[in-house]
Amino acid sequence: MKVIIGNDHGAVEIKQRIIKHLKTKGYEVENIGVDKGDSVDYPDIAEAACTKFQAGGYDYGIVCCGTGIGISISANKIDGIRCSLPQDCFAAEMTRKHNNPNFIAFGGRIEYKDSIEDMLDSFFDNDFEGGRHQIRVDKIMRLEK
Repeated sequence: MKVIIGNDHGAVEIKQRIIKHLKTKGYEVENIGVDKGDSVDYPDIAEAACTKFQAGGYDYGIVCCGTGIGISISANKIDGIRCSLPQDCFAAEMTRKHNNPNFIAFGGRIEYKDSIEDMLDSFFDNDFEGGRHQIRVDKIMRLEK
């Protein structure tokens, strides 16, 4: 599995945790985010990650900012991107099963009840269920038109 990850200055530590966890699971991770606390604009990071993802060669993308909100909104503005912002393991599992997102977002300044590592596993260890959920995903994607 190959994943692209981008982050702003509010999510340097969480990005590092995510990369470490995914690499221990054998994933290839390309980091296009920042590694220092110098201010950058999360819409720019979302655009760069999503554009690179859409060029091909990646299975999923991950974007992170202080809350995960701004960068997920930005990612969702890009045609073809479905970015989810789970708050716990249940939401991470269900978004994978029902929404089939190609991006997932996290907030570096959020205190989650479940660990980031557990949420990532809940997301990546499940499959899209298709069926009635595919009909809904198709409707979501038609909203871009």
